[in-house]
Amino acid sequence: MVRGVLSAAFLDRAVIAISFACLVSGQQPQTPAADAVEAGKWKLYKFGQAIGQETYAIQRDGGSLVMTDHFEFTDRGTTVPLDTTFRSSLDLTPVSFTTKGKSSRLSTLDNSVEVANGMAKIRQTKSSRDETETAPFFTISGYSPIAQQMLMLRYWLSHGSPASLHILPQGTNVQIQPRGMQQVSVNGKQVTVTRYNVAGLIWGREVLWLDSDKRLVAAVTTDAEFDHFEATLDEYESLLPQFVGEAAADGMAVLADLSTGIRAGQTGRFAILGARLVDGTGKPAVADSAVVVENGRIVAAGPRASVKVPKDAAIFDAKGKTLLPGLWDMHAHFEQAEWGPIYLAAGVTTVRDVGNELEFIEAVRDAVKSGRGLGPQLLLAGIVDGSGPFAIGGVERVDSAADAKHWVSEYKKHGFDQMKIYSSVTLENVKAICDEAHKAGMTCTGHIPNGLNIYQGVQAGMDQVNHIQPALEALVKPPEGQTLTRRQVREAQAAVDPNSADAQKEIAFLKEHRTVIDPTLALYELNLHDAAEPFDKLEPGLGKVAPELAEPLTNMGTGRDFAATAKKILANSVALVGALHRAGVRIVAGTDQSVPGHSLYRELELYGQAGFTPLEAIQAATLVPAQVMGIDKEVGTVEAGKRADLILLDANPLDDIHNIRTVRYVVANGVMYPTAKLWESVGFKP
Repeated sequence: MVRGVLSAAFLDRAVIAISFACLVSGQQPQTPAADAVEAGKWKLYKFGQAIGQETYAIQRDGGSLVMTDHFEFTDRGTTVPLDTTFRSSLDLTPVSFTTKGKSSRLSTLDNSVEVANGMAKIRQTKSSRDETETAPFFTISGYSPIAQQMLMLRYWLSHGSPASLHILPQGTNVQIQPRGMQQVSVNGKQVTVTRYNVAGLIWGREVLWLDSDKRLVAAVTTDAEFDHFEATLDEYESLLPQFVGEAAADGMAVLADLSTGIRAGQTGRFAILGARLVDGTGKPAVADSAVVVENGRIVAAGPRASVKVPKDAAIFDAKGKTLLPGLWDMHAHFEQAEWGPIYLAAGVTTVRDVGNELEFIEAVRDAVKSGRGLGPQLLLAGIVDGSGPFAIGGVERVDSAADAKHWVSEYKKHGFDQMKIYSSVTLENVKAICDEAHKAGMTCTGHIPNGLNIYQGVQAGMDQVNHIQPALEALVKPPEGQTLTRRQVREAQAAVDPNSADAQKEIAFLKEHRTVIDPTLALYELNLHDAAEPFDKLEPGLGKVAPELAEPLTNMGTGRDFAATAKKILANSVALVGALHRAGVRIVAGTDQSVPGHSLYRELELYGQAGFTPLEAIQAATLVPAQVMGIDKEVGTVEAGKRADLILLDANPLDDIHNIRTVRYVVANGVMYPTAKLWESVGFKP
């Protein structure tokens, strides 16, 4: 923290604490008069790697305090700046609040709150409203800026630590829970910090630490892209791994807590009777079926008349419902505990996580596997990137063959199934990673790195490719000797012909190499839609997300000047996925998060637009990913001997793929849950 703004006496730690106590009580501090009260900065991190900083200053203006803040980081070459001004009374009760800029690469903020005579005038980018306000309430827009989180904690502490704190402009309520005091070593000295768990500010929970002067020394949270995000004062930087580990432990405790009280009662041995069975194998649906589950396994499945149901089995009457295998999400980033219930609520019983902090995701995987946590079964891809201006923060670097050997060995040791290559790896190191992975019995997935094309990535050994974009980009043919700008590349993507000779050549190449694509079409639709048009017309699930998610998701999209081009890019992407599928290139469904829980449904609906039959779309999220990951003997269809991962729907998706949205019950590893309770457990509407 910068401490040069006041006299030496005032800057003594004990006097700072006295000054803070006076400020929040409205009394005059016994110090020389000065406008400046406090200033400081935090280092900002993504996935544990420093990517920017935040600076703030608090001044006294008559009977008010005024905080100004500049928050800025660079993520994968994109600058994310945010400026905030906050005015309050001396006890930190909000008077006005403005924040404008970006909270991630993909989302913008332009919010303000003005409070006078118990009435708050609220503006949130595209809407305005008035609210009557009574204490306790505070003003902040999500996780950023960190200074506003610090002032929120100070306000909460000085106003009796209420059970709930109303937050504007979102209109949500935050719960803050002290998690105890601890000693940490800072520059050779023992310092006491207090840990707080905050729920309701972002979607899910974050963890914050205050020192004895009520300075926020560290925060472990998630940003507006759902990625791991951290902040520390400079002198606490070396403690970041410890703080991240403690936050992960809190997350595991949350997983355990959420798993109780949600089950439908069907565990151990039970039978699901009367449902229309679509077993995922391609066989005709069974109109009146029986599926018997025992100790997490399917022991019998087929026509009701031919399946023997044990006398002691609990019976679940599923007449009128449709029974399918549990769904897969093949492009997941399980960033926080709340993703577990969300995936299950959507009917997703297996996910492939393609990039995460090793210690965090390993702990989540093992908690679910052992029954200590609530969520889908996880398969893990260990992410690596090369050094460069567009490298993703916090990801292990592979800049040599030795690095490739080390990190493949490390991820293999921790039970990862694949390697995930990110966008700054050189061609030489892509080859090294793939060679080492194949020697270790692992496969390789990932982005096609910058400067390479899909032909080079696949020839270098990549078994699978994330996103449809690299396949579309390969069809862009710039004039010889000319480098296209990003805008020109996008315009060229809008103009390509997915049925051209070049497209047929690429499709044949991918088929020959047995390349697997997870297109993430729903993500592209979210990013490419006209931001001026309500996205819930395309994705009705947007109206059901937790309130903390509504604003960042609503603010995603493209500008009106680019909307027509973006629409053509999306149409070409959908058409190319259809052409790949018809040619026999394996397509697996994944979301890259997008609208949590709902975008997998949208992904399958877009496959329908691409020409998939409803059954083919369902298999892209069941049988095909199980085959691709080599565990189709374990899961992926409803057959005797397989893991009991099932979903019960209110309507038949073979009639209309949109009916995939009607999941009412999910069975994960032999335990049945009503999806309504799962949605509600993490703040979503059923």
